[in-house]
Amino acid sequence: MLVPNPEYINELIETVKKSPFPSHMCMQLTGIKIDASEVELDAGKNHLQPFGIIHGGVIATLIDTATFWAAFLRIPENAGMVNIDLKLNYLKSVNTGILTARGQTIRSGRSISYAEASVFDAQGELLAHGTSTLMTLPDKGLSLSVPKFIE
Repeated sequence: MLVPNPEYINELIETVKKSPFPSHMCMQLTGIKIDASEVELDAGKNHLQPFGIIHGGVIATLIDTATFWAAFLRIPENAGMVNIDLKLNYLKSVNTGILTARGQTIRSGRSISYAEASVFDAQGELLAHGTSTLMTLPDKGLSLSVPKFIE
């Protein structure tokens, strides 16, 4: 059974926190384990579309990000991933607050993985749900200072 290294998880979360895009989006990886992840976004004025609600692309980004991290721990240590298909349904609009996306891997393969994520508002109401197909990219992984798993 694979046991994620807590030091790796902490370093990974800090690395993601310092990355340009998540920082720009006011989004952070708040939890990751095998086949699951949690991502939060502090929605503000910069996320609004002209009608005063959070832009659909922001919600799509949360689903994309949560599905990615849900599948991430199953891929080889030196590998990365890209999304090759994203499908989602918007179920309710929102205009502010902390949005939480929870991702879960449905199938993890050597080259293709499939995951789902749901986005919730601060009151726990479901805002959107989506699925993602992800492709593993050998030799495109993160270089962290500790191993991914405990031996």
